[in-house]
Amino acid sequence: MSTRPVRTRTLMTALLSACVAFQLNASMLSPVLPTLARELKTDSVTAGLSQTAFFTSACVFAVFVPRLSDIAGRRRTLVVTLGLSAVGSVLAALSPTIEVLYIARILQGCCGPVIAICLLMLRDAVPEPRRYGTLMGVVTAVNGGIAGVDVIVGGAIATRLGFRPVFWLMAVAAVVAMILVRLQAPETRPSAGARMDWLGVGPLVVGIGTLLIALGEVGKLDAANWLLVGVLAVLSLGAFGCFHWVEGITSQPLVSRAQLRHRATWSLLLTTTLTLTGVFAAINGLVVSFAQDTRVGFGINSDTTSLLLLTPYALIGWLIGPLAGRLAPRRGYLWVLRVGLAGSVVTLTLIATVGLRSLALLIAGAVLLGIAYAGMANIMLNGLAVVLSGERNPGFLPGINTGAFNLGAGLSFAVLPVVQIAIDHGGSPTIGGYAGGIGVGAGIVAAALASSYLIPRPAAAELPEPRHAESDLALSSEAIGPT
Repeated sequence: MSTRPVRTRTLMTALLSACVAFQLNASMLSPVLPTLARELKTDSVTAGLSQTAFFTSACVFAVFVPRLSDIAGRRRTLVVTLGLSAVGSVLAALSPTIEVLYIARILQGCCGPVIAICLLMLRDAVPEPRRYGTLMGVVTAVNGGIAGVDVIVGGAIATRLGFRPVFWLMAVAAVVAMILVRLQAPETRPSAGARMDWLGVGPLVVGIGTLLIALGEVGKLDAANWLLVGVLAVLSLGAFGCFHWVEGITSQPLVSRAQLRHRATWSLLLTTTLTLTGVFAAINGLVVSFAQDTRVGFGINSDTTSLLLLTPYALIGWLIGPLAGRLAPRRGYLWVLRVGLAGSVVTLTLIATVGLRSLALLIAGAVLLGIAYAGMANIMLNGLAVVLSGERNPGFLPGINTGAFNLGAGLSFAVLPVVQIAIDHGGSPTIGGYAGGIGVGAGIVAAALASSYLIPRPAAAELPEPRHAESDLALSSEAIGPT
């Protein structure tokens, strides 16, 4: 009997534990923020900035750490990031002030590249396309939430015991994951001996970090400091320009200019950014706010909203993800992605037109969006970043694609709520305002669907069709692109 399935099971246990540890850091704190604000004697806005600190940190680390893992070793890098996350969790649990909590959340953000590194490790361990697709779906589905249980458990713990035990739970999860990865995951160093392009990392991190902070400020709408937004935008553009210049003069760039121009890079990043811009604030912002709105919405409390809308959305995505991953090598990653994007457009349109007039239809819309986006489009966007990566720096595209996810989420909250308020003309919320914001989200996802036709087919990751073997080989070469 072959021992390979056993090795794969133990590897999956380690990778899933790492993904769960990351997801707890990302989502478990949301229902805890009111308790956190009260116990640290601050207001809800100040407490909410701890989330901004975490997600900005997670995005910044995710941009370059996957490439670092190619050089230093993926298992070693994953263990270190989980260890830093555990330290951040302990510091958060002991935080005497909100300022210390900010530092703790930034440390926790070191686990931002976990999903990308896990997918790269899985790709090395499971070369068979169909099997890899299924397991990729399992790993990536955790990124959409642990079936909604993480949010419910976080809120329940905070209500009964306060916010600190929530962080202790995160710390335990990170330590367990760190041990499992160290003992059960093989070490891989595809770029051993290469030199890390720290000169390029600097301006790239500054560019992405300042852009995300600017988008967060825009999301404050009337309370936004527009002078700060302008300064950050200029700084971000300058940093990106500096990054482009550096990559042209260094001998071992983080990414070559040729790869930046290649269709496999920019088309995927464009599609990911547009998808998140259209979906993220629609479901996590406008739909949730409408459900709780006592004037024009259904007036249900936050816990019930999570149970009725966000939990089914996450749960169905968790169940569909592995099926979508298994289907991708047979029907094509792009086919599954486009079905998911088309389904998301239709679902957001239905929510905007009829879902806001019936709670049952709104719940049905959340379930359908869980299938189309969380279970299909989200899985394929993560998977494509791995299978379209170049051989010389496979960690770059998954890392920068994670940045595109975060950029799209930030843009989403900077665009869709503004549309809602503009339709309401600054007055009281109306159904028309919510519908308009969600409808614009549907239009942006339609643009993502259009841009997906620019992404080259990753034929090397799909099961070959014998009658078209030669064309598949050509497409495979196009998908990998120059390195």
